[in-house]
Amino acid sequence: MPYRPDTPAPTRAAALVASVLTVDAVLHLYWTTGAIWPAADDRSLSHAVLGTDVPFTPPTLLPLVALLLTAAGFVLAHSLRPRHQLLRVGTLAVAAGLSLRALAGIYWLFTKETGTLFHWLNLMLYTPLCAILAVAALRVARWKDPARA
Repeated sequence: MPYRPDTPAPTRAAALVASVLTVDAVLHLYWTTGAIWPAADDRSLSHAVLGTDVPFTPPTLLPLVALLLTAAGFVLAHSLRPRHQLLRVGTLAVAAGLSLRALAGIYWLFTKETGTLFHWLNLMLYTPLCAILAVAALRVARWKDPARA
C-alpha cells in the first residue's frame, strides 16, 4: 500500500501488520516444499528460526501458515470495518499473540545460549519486530472511526 498522507494511521498500521504476517506465512509455506533457504540444512534452519530442533514439515508448518494468514486477515478486515466486534476481538488476539512472542523473546535472550544465530536473530529481528507489530495491532484494535462505521 503506497503511503498517502490522508490515510488514517490505523489503516497504515493494519497494512504493516498484515504485510509482515503474510510475508512470514509465505516464507513458512515455502519451507513446506522442503526448501531450506537461507540455511544450509534442515537442522540449521530450525536452530536459526526456533533455537531448537523442530521438523520443518507440512504437518508442522501448514497450521502456522493458516494461523498467520488468519491473523493478517483479522487485522486488515478490522481496519476496514472498525466497528465490527468480532474483527476487533480477533485483532486484539493478534496483538496478544504478538505480545506473548515478544515477551518470550525477551525471556529467551537470558535463557538461551548466547552467540548462536537464533540469539542474534531473536535480539535484532524477531523480538523487536513482534513488539512493534503488537503495538500496531493494538492501535488497529482500539480504533473506532465513526466516518467508516
